[in-house]
Amino acid sequence: MPNNINLFRRATLLGAVAAVGSTVLPGTTWAISNEAAIDLIGRMIAEIHGVINSGKSEPRMYKDFEKVLVKYGDINIIARSALGVAWRSASGSQRSQFTKAFQGYISRKYGSRFREFIGGKIEVISSKPVKSGFLVTSTATLQGMDPFIIEWQVSDKSGKDKMFNMYIEGINMLATERTEVGAMLDKRNGNLNKLIADLNKAG
Repeated sequence: MPNNINLFRRATLLGAVAAVGSTVLPGTTWAISNEAAIDLIGRMIAEIHGVINSGKSEPRMYKDFEKVLVKYGDINIIARSALGVAWRSASGSQRSQFTKAFQGYISRKYGSRFREFIGGKIEVISSKPVKSGFLVTSTATLQGMDPFIIEWQVSDKSGKDKMFNMYIEGINMLATERTEVGAMLDKRNGNLNKLIADLNKAG
């Protein structure tokens, strides 16, 4: 994989994680349709391209990425998954603060990677039903590089059509974030308040 997406190359996540959420369960039905899933991701990608090519400073661009993430992503599901078992023991206030801090953190983290798509493109090519909704497949092309696959998981279980996970060449974002946030929490001896404070400062 190219160096600019090495973030998603975590040895502990290779192999089986790529198959998470990709099997259709018999009798599964969703209010969201295949066409709606494709439309959602198509609009989200268009806005990502708009941010990338806006010419704004990095801080302003990351704020715009955060707006795109909030608009199209199921932040509550993503944050809850990232925090893992610690979510259960967190207070309502801690959950809310963590979700807000994590939202900003991943906007900066992934926004810095998507900046590298300046002059490149992401195009939706297909979609299929999976046990958690729909998996929308796109190809990403950067200048001077071979195309690679980005897949987006979409569902309406929060009441609205939302993206809640993505895979870069099979590497699972939710699994990656859970591993990394778990390690960050362990490093702080399980102190969630300290993790929240550090996420707010993390670049």
